[in-house]
Amino acid sequence: MTIVEQIDPDRLRAAVSTALADGARFSSAWATAERGWRIALNSDGHQTRVLSCKVPPHGVVDSIIELAGAAVWDEREAHDLYALPFAGHEPLRALVRHPAELSAWTTPVRGDGVHQVAVGPIHAGVIESGHFRFHCVGDQILALDTRLFHKHRGLERAAEGHAPQDALAHVARACAACSVANSVAYALAAEDALGLTSGGELARQRTVLLELERTYNHLHDIGAICAGVGFAAGAMGFAALKDRAQELCRAAFGHRFLFGAVAVGDGPCALEGLSLEALRAGLRELRTDATAAWRDLEFAASLQARLDGIGLLDRTAALRLGVVGPAARAAGVAIDARVGHPHLTTAGIEPAALSHPDGDVAARLKIRAAELIVTWDLLDELLSRPLERCRTVASRAPSAIGIGRTESPRGESVCAVELAGGRVARVHLRTGSYANWPAVAAAAAGNQLPDFPLINKSFELCYACADR
Repeated sequence: MTIVEQIDPDRLRAAVSTALADGARFSSAWATAERGWRIALNSDGHQTRVLSCKVPPHGVVDSIIELAGAAVWDEREAHDLYALPFAGHEPLRALVRHPAELSAWTTPVRGDGVHQVAVGPIHAGVIESGHFRFHCVGDQILALDTRLFHKHRGLERAAEGHAPQDALAHVARACAACSVANSVAYALAAEDALGLTSGGELARQRTVLLELERTYNHLHDIGAICAGVGFAAGAMGFAALKDRAQELCRAAFGHRFLFGAVAVGDGPCALEGLSLEALRAGLRELRTDATAAWRDLEFAASLQARLDGIGLLDRTAALRLGVVGPAARAAGVAIDARVGHPHLTTAGIEPAALSHPDGDVAARLKIRAAELIVTWDLLDELLSRPLERCRTVASRAPSAIGIGRTESPRGESVCAVELAGGRVARVHLRTGSYANWPAVAAAAAGNQLPDFPLINKSFELCYACADR
């Protein structure tokens, strides 16, 4: 449930400070065309508090980045897209805008031998556009500035004016690899605003879809780390396992990326009989083969020797930056949106944890393998009986704003939906990739330039989530 509090702009920073001191956590922040500014804070996984204010013409709003480091990109984006000024955010560098002068978006780095290495936005592989500007001395990275948003599609504004169900298509296409996580987050937000509550069957169905998406993503990401060190056997082996997982998704639900499997107020999927048994059997075989493939990686000395101590992101930095998902858990930050989630079937879930959460590439590899075990156990339990078509029920009066949260393969995705006259007035999607991109730059500092592709693949974030 979402509680919205209207607050004066000059009291906003103090209210955020008090909430954070009481144990709340920054979730998201977004602007509106009417110079509105919203900050979402989550306290216990069940309830989200939205502090909302309207910034007067020629007025400013106090920055909260010293209180919540995770809000840096949110404020920069609001400044670029909605011209909101933030007092205390200095320098307020461009994020979505792409000014020509380097000083408008890069960190000034000076000294003997300092030079810049520019990579992208066009890359040799089949990936989205992203520009990385390295400040180096020799091959050592001193600092990294990232410039994304090269193909900003305006999906959030395109969703405005549509009925809640119709606007789902815009959010679902923000990123193919996290389509389910983003779609479920949106559906939960829209249902929250509409006053609808999902029952146990719909929660189970959505959890199945989310864990299937996590399965093929984690298999892919393990293979990507192998590719980052040139370990072809692991890269191709896990690519094949990922392909098998996606084929199971296609056979059971009609699409390798599970497009169309989520709806607002509805559970459009049904799975029973031979289809259900085929999915369960396929997952068990996949688990057996993936376990054997992982054992091979553990004993591949040439692979393991390249991982330890590379791309270090310690717990302090992860907390300061608001890192989420496997990257956070690999650094010892036990945060997982599935824990205690009121609208998903994850009761009693114990997120995977490492005995040595060192926060390096090795830890980010190991946490994904550990999480696959949790996911496979959960899927086997959830698929022990047929999935049935189901719907939400009206439980309370509609509200102006709804918030939905999911744990995507890359971390917590938060979606906010504002309704007016039964239509979408504003939708804002803050994905796990969006939250974690600043951590890539932090993890790269102090490493050798040739190690950056490996560090980047150990996070394996989506460019498209920024290009939404």
